[in-house]
Amino acid sequence: MFSSAKIKLDKSLVDRIRKFSEIAGYASPEEFITHALEKELAHLEDADSEEEIKKRLQGLGYMS
Repeated sequence: MFSSAKIKLDKSLVDRIRKFSEIAGYASPEEFITHALEKELAHLEDADSEEEIKKRLQGLGYMS
């Protein structure tokens, strides 16, 4: 069964997501977001250790 969650995003980010999801041919902004998150998670899941995950997140600017 599918579940949904509400996540608040900045309006300017939502506008950009709408624009690029349409340009890229996604059925909806939600499909675009799901694909982007799945792609990023797959990249992190390929890491061999927690330390490597932390380094990748730091490289992306998510951690300091």
